[in-house]
Amino acid sequence: MGRILAIDFGQKRSGLAVTDPLQMIANGLATISSKDLIDYILDYLKQEEVECIVVGEPKDMSNQNSDSARFVEPFVRRLKTALPNMTIERFDERFTSKMAFQSMLDAGLSKKRRQDKALVDTISATIILQSYMDFRRNRRNF
Repeated sequence: MGRILAIDFGQKRSGLAVTDPLQMIANGLATISSKDLIDYILDYLKQEEVECIVVGEPKDMSNQNSDSARFVEPFVRRLKTALPNMTIERFDERFTSKMAFQSMLDAGLSKKRRQDKALVDTISATIILQSYMDFRRNRRNF
């Protein structure tokens, strides 16, 4: 069984999270400059077995694509071109940044650490991944 890799894509930088090989736990991996993201993923895939990549899908409260979706779509097309045999799924990322900030507050991080946007991106990717894993688990139970 391979890992699942999740991406919280942003215009400037993107947060990454990954599961353990048994797909039980989501862990933050890194925050990477978005322009270097595909190269980073290709290098990561040389070291680790990944069976699926999950990309956060920005939606608004009406379940329509948000403004930032126009930046995510071209990235997903490039990723599919670079990895034609990889399963790439989209997953709703609404509220992940707010949830990431709240988890930082709950963890007692200092104001300076809470302002670290790279950390917020990595935590957001971890939340996307954990939500995706929960969704898959719940779907199997029906």
